[in-house]
Amino acid sequence: MPASDTALVLFSGGQDSTTCLAWALERYSSVETIGFDYGQRHAIEMTVRPGVLDGVRSTKPEWAQRLGQDHVIDLSVIAAISDTALTQDVEIAMLENGLPNTFVPGRNLLFMTVAATLAYRRGLTVLVGGMCETDFSGYPDCRDDTMKALQVTLNLGMATRLKLETPLMWLDKRQTWELAQQLGGAGLVELIRSSTHTCYLGERGVLHDWGYGCGHCPACALRARGHQQFIAGEQGSV
Repeated sequence: MPASDTALVLFSGGQDSTTCLAWALERYSSVETIGFDYGQRHAIEMTVRPGVLDGVRSTKPEWAQRLGQDHVIDLSVIAAISDTALTQDVEIAMLENGLPNTFVPGRNLLFMTVAATLAYRRGLTVLVGGMCETDFSGYPDCRDDTMKALQVTLNLGMATRLKLETPLMWLDKRQTWELAQQLGGAGLVELIRSSTHTCYLGERGVLHDWGYGCGHCPACALRARGHQQFIAGEQGSV
């Protein structure tokens, strides 16, 4: 197996990272996953991860063959040094700097750095993340320029030629649902709807048409609106 045919997917257990995992499994012969326990308020995502991984394996036989080891890393230092709505029990709001307080400074930078370190040890040459500038332009560490600069920095600092892939960078949530449909059909769409977790508040009491969640936090609003548009498009094409 050529080294260039291996990937490490940043996998949280949410809609975006599950879609990115499917995307990677269609392209690389060997794929591993990495998740981060950083004291997140929605820690339920760590609980659902194993079930989602099992579901992905069941979607296509070739995916089951390509999907390898899962790694979970303790990054609780993030919660210890940050004060955000994703790491503290506070109301979601906009800050004076124009960013929402759901922004966790340095989170994705640290995630990618740790992932690159693991990829170095495991001999994996592609990092895949669900960063998306279209939906999350308020998060500076989700922007395309940030990821490109980070790729250069990591490769300079580690003497590697790692490639950072962000397949959702220019997609909205409707298009993300559509990509899942293209990659894994109705089975993957249903897995994402009923098994993944995206809600910032960690609410998992009611299964909506679009999945579990509180229904009013920014993550739920984006997911619900995208699903509604996706279903409308599906019905319009019939």
